[in-house]
Amino acid sequence: MAGDTVIDCGGLGKRFRRTWALRDCHLAVPAGHVVALVGPNGAGKSTLLNLAAGLTAPSEGALTVLGGRRPGSPGALDRIGFVAQNAALYPGLAVRDLLRMGRGLNRRWDDARARDHLDGLGIPLDRRYGRLSGGQQAQVSLALALAKRPELLLLDEPLAALDPLARHDFMAALLTAVAEDGVSVLFSSHAVAELEQTCDYLVVLAGGRVQVSGEVDDLLGGHRMLTGPTAGADALAARLAVVRDRRAGAQSHLLVRTGGVDAPVGAGWRQQRVGLEELVLAYLREPAASALPGPRGAVRSNERVLQS
Repeated sequence: MAGDTVIDCGGLGKRFRRTWALRDCHLAVPAGHVVALVGPNGAGKSTLLNLAAGLTAPSEGALTVLGGRRPGSPGALDRIGFVAQNAALYPGLAVRDLLRMGRGLNRRWDDARARDHLDGLGIPLDRRYGRLSGGQQAQVSLALALAKRPELLLLDEPLAALDPLARHDFMAALLTAVAEDGVSVLFSSHAVAELEQTCDYLVVLAGGRVQVSGEVDDLLGGHRMLTGPTAGADALAARLAVVRDRRAGAQSHLLVRTGGVDAPVGAGWRQQRVGLEELVLAYLREPAASALPGPRGAVRSNERVLQS
């Protein structure tokens, strides 16, 4: 699938009665990445994943997966693994019965892989799913998804209900699958601080729209935090693409898009690269910043804060 996109949408929208969960969504995610889909509650993350899995249809716009396939089509269903948020499998069934069910429902199925995955974690196949811990249940769901040998794995908040050790074990198993099978992964998460160690592609959603997307290294290299005197902040902000503008008395902090080069700043200003969490939070706080393409369209919130 080299060179293909795993998700490609233009003008995508999904409405539930009078509420738009997604609106005018444009996104093209290349294959071969571990993609973090980040945003606040109600941003449209689950809706986008459900649309990609073919569980619901768009209200407007277009969406294709895996190099042009229609979500929900046989060619897409065979190649996509999906774990829904708080996925409740049948609690009264033993793990081996869930594997048997998966084998019967999927044309592509690797039973040995699922069993090896669970055996390596010490999860007994004769244990009822409802008697497993939250971390073990998450691993069973992951094993069922990986047994399809998917080209794209969709995970909706897989870490939300897990303790730190279970989160670590889940991500280790996921990254092992990525390394061994080359599967592309798109997962939504609130754990922003953990993303920098696991993801190489980022999509930030807010207000039902994509605010920023791209390879993590490119995004981090393409932004700078500028710190300097408030007296010169307006002049500097007028000629830069400002994502977030914070004024704290005599000192200002401007997070700007620079395209991978240092920003042209004057005396009294210093600049530094930003971390992933800082970048994500800036776009979530200023969702309009991504909609305007250049310095003339720079967004300045002129947020006034008290110095601590």
